Amino acid sequence: MSAGTVDRRLRRLRRDFDQSFAEPARSHDEEDLELLTIRAGGRPYAIRLSQTSGVHPDRPVTALPGPQPALLGLAGFAGAVVPVYDLAALLGHPVADVPRWLVLAAGSPALGLAFHALDGHVRATTADIVRDSGEPARAGRRGGLRGLVDLPGGSRPIIDIPATRAMVHALAGHTPAAEENAP
Repeated sequence: MSAGTVDRRLRRLRRDFDQSFAEPARSHDEEDLELLTIRAGGRPYAIRLSQTSGVHPDRPVTALPGPQPALLGLAGFAGAVVPVYDLAALLGHPVADVPRWLVLAAGSPALGLAFHALDGHVRATTADIVRDSGEPARAGRRGGLRGLVDLPGGSRPIIDIPATRAMVHALAGHTPAAEENAP
């Protein structure tokens, strides 16, 4: 390697180093979106990883009697008892078999959402999200969905955990605590 080549390479490295401080800082979280890709009722969906607090396979769920078919029962997590709902039933799909996977929803009150298959974890950019209005989802069977994400295997509807929690509260006839205290 000649002295001229080394000198050019050093100048380029110095320029790139200085340029890295001249550019504005970029936030990884604002540009990227971490998603769990799942299947519920045989259909592909995505869940924002930031809206979850854990994913568990084969978690025992104690069935409860009652008229609500989406309520699978109760499961224990670190000393807490958590109601578990079947995502396929909440989304209006026929429930053919018992879901294997369970995701704990972030936030409170505690909520478990069961699904049939975990396809994986992917990172998408916010540009890959289409039709995410940012508005609260409507109540109803499909009210837990907000937007689509374009991924290499195809587009997937995004399950919005806060909207799904609101839907579960409506199914159970429960009014969230903040509304109970309102004048």
